Formats: sequence, structure tokens, C-alpha cells
Amino acid sequence: MANDVQSLDDIDQAILEALAGNARISLKELAQQVGLSSPSAAERLRRLEERGVIKAFTIDLDPAAVGYPLQAIVRVRPLPGQLHIVERLIQEIPEIVECDKVTGEDCFIARLVIRSMAELDGLLDRVAERAETNTAMIKASPVKRRLPPLSRKI
Repeated sequence: MANDVQSLDDIDQAILEALAGNARISLKELAQQVGLSSPSAAERLRRLEERGVIKAFTIDLDPAAVGYPLQAIVRVRPLPGQLHIVERLIQEIPEIVECDKVTGEDCFIARLVIRSMAELDGLLDRVAERAETNTAMIKASPVKRRLPPLSRKI
């Protein structure tokens, strides 16, 4: 995949940036924005998908708008011998919307959405017998999920 990143030309980068701004953009609009014909833009898009550069087209949902006004980051440190069980428990909790397995003292860093602090306690209780947790409530997200730098220009 590292070679794929190096082979992204200016048009590929423009396509990715346009899609990051609006994944529902029409092919015609996309082609206009990047200076290609619709068939050429479609071919470029197909190749980006085939190479695995584009994995999915998705939505950016506001959790508060669907009833989850609170978010938290939870660091999870499984007790000895509990790593795989804790990983499965984390995968089974739908309120955990993102989780990374990390190096360091903690094994997992999870982002979860909740309706209340009481709900947070109930969710953490599901792993409490098998792991230690450390929770931080999210006040704001000054950097939303975004594309990594696509060009090698310095």
C-alpha cells in the first residue's frame, strides 16, 4: 500500500479530497471538480477502489442527533490472561463505535457514545471483572476525522 500512496497523482488526490468533503457527490460533479470527463473520473474512481485506496463510501453521523449526547474515550487494560475475552467483549458493545489495539500499558483505546453517565457505568461494568479501565469524557473534538496528507510536497 505504501507504493500506492506514492503513485497518487494530483488528479487522484483531488478525487479523494472531493469525496472526503462529500462522498455522495455525483460523478458528473466530481468530474467537473477534478477536470475530467465523467467516464475518465469513473475509471479513476474504479482504480482507486481496486487498489484499496478507497475502502468504502460512508456517512458522518452526529451521535447527539440520534440520542447520544455524550462521548468518552476509554483506555482498557485486560487482566492477565483476559486479552482475547476483553477484545470480544469490546466488539460486542454497540456503543463502542471505534476501538484501537495499542502498544503501551493499555491494550485498547475505545471511543464510545452514551446517553447518560449511568449508561457509562453499565457499559464499563461489562468489562470490569476482566479489565481495568480509565475513562475520559470528550468535551470537544477540535480535529475531526480527516484525510492524512496526500501529497509529498514540503
